[in-house]
Amino acid sequence: MFDYPFLTISYFVLFLFEGVVFWFCLRYNIHMFQQNGYKNREHFKWLKENFSRQRFLLLYALSFVLVLCLNEHPAAVLAAMVPGALVLWGYLMLKKSNTKKKLVFTDRVKRLITCNLLIVTILAAIPVVLCFAKGFYISGFTFGTTGFVFLTLLQPLILIACNLLMKPVEKHVNNGFIKDAKKRLAQNPNLVVIGVTGSYGKTSLKFFLKELLSEKFNVLATPESFNTPMGVVRTIRESLKSTHEIFICEMGAKHVGDIKEICDIVHPDHGVITSVGPQHLETFKTIENVRKTKFELANALPSEGKLFVNGDSEEARKEEGNFNRIYYGVDTKDGYYAKDISLSPSGTDFTVVAPDGSEERFHMHLIGYVNVLNVLGAIAVAHSFGIPLSELAVPVRRLIPVAHRLELREHGSFTIIDDAYNSNPVGSKAAVETLKEFDGVRVLITPGMVELGSREDELHYKFGTYAAPCCDYILLVNRYRTKEIKRGALDSGFPSDKLFEFDKFTEAMNFACTKIKDEGHRFILLENDLPDAF
Repeated sequence: MFDYPFLTISYFVLFLFEGVVFWFCLRYNIHMFQQNGYKNREHFKWLKENFSRQRFLLLYALSFVLVLCLNEHPAAVLAAMVPGALVLWGYLMLKKSNTKKKLVFTDRVKRLITCNLLIVTILAAIPVVLCFAKGFYISGFTFGTTGFVFLTLLQPLILIACNLLMKPVEKHVNNGFIKDAKKRLAQNPNLVVIGVTGSYGKTSLKFFLKELLSEKFNVLATPESFNTPMGVVRTIRESLKSTHEIFICEMGAKHVGDIKEICDIVHPDHGVITSVGPQHLETFKTIENVRKTKFELANALPSEGKLFVNGDSEEARKEEGNFNRIYYGVDTKDGYYAKDISLSPSGTDFTVVAPDGSEERFHMHLIGYVNVLNVLGAIAVAHSFGIPLSELAVPVRRLIPVAHRLELREHGSFTIIDDAYNSNPVGSKAAVETLKEFDGVRVLITPGMVELGSREDELHYKFGTYAAPCCDYILLVNRYRTKEIKRGALDSGFPSDKLFEFDKFTEAMNFACTKIKDEGHRFILLENDLPDAF
């Protein structure tokens, strides 16, 4: 074994370097796996559609074998690090670009990493042990390091296998957490639970509702976009106290039954359905399935429970059922409605009319029809909890935009309208219509929308048609994804010399900030920022 000391040392150095490459490969793939919700089917589909991102792994494997098989010489062994360095650089670039949602090293991630390392260690060690047992030490090193490279190449599939192996463990762990969350809820029998769901607007409405109800009550709400069963459970276990009077629980869904799963944990007393629209059609398949899933919240309410429904959502109004339904909206005149809406760069003014005929004028520092609708829904719920409209005027004025949801940011000669979080067909229409209200040069930057399934081209085309009359410039990111937006805009008469295509968001942003000059103040709408997985 040690008859060739320099060769042995070279293999050890190579092995350590391979370990670094392996870690970056594992980290990237587990990051994407986390963003795909730890769902094997969705992640496998993502792998097929995004294979090109990691195609350098094939070059890594082929060039490594070629270099290593040419000559078992220290120089040749160390030369095998060259393709590895290129792979390392590739993953560093991918890591640099994945900034929207960082990898969270949860206990589940740690268990997946541990399982993965055990499998890879065992598989890589088998040829080494067999060769060493027969005295073929150098061959053992050769087969071991080569095997490690191919296990790195297969890392995306090994990760899926680990998830399958860990499924019973995860189920047991999750059941324990759920049981503990239910116990904590049972210890607060007077706690009022309000479920909030919808295809869009649920996170914003949740934050607005928390602020308004906090005028009179001690309120807990799920933080950020915590809207999965385990996100809700985590909030209860870590944050719920005996002093809380109201728990606002955001409920997200990508599959039929997802809302029911959360309702079975928290047992909501009242509910809010902010919208029913063509969101996550890749998994829901039909708008009927979306509507059915959102109304799982309604079906979980007690007979005296109130269900607040966005009356402007045509799909939401279609659902039949014996619910204690209270509508709110701008176009509808049922229940609570807003009128006399005026928009300016400093915010929005509107009047709210309650079902009892009382009225109140409101001013908020938020912009856009969507924010009026979400704040109106929060006002409706708060008013039904006994807070007079007049007492809600001040907290409404204090509301601040939820990050990346029609958030205004001033930058001297231009203003950013940041609507970059999770764009959808209805929200994107409302966003460009909001842009139209501003007096200046109106610029749209968008990479399109995702998870629209078979209707993606159709809905992107419509996006182009309703963006055309609202914008002075349209800057598209990723010409392949946005080709139907371009076609829709041009078919609607948008001038081709005001529509530009870019490969990266930074290029589009740089163009908007530096190339569009001397035409007045610029209002730049950022409509969607694709998740890292896309």
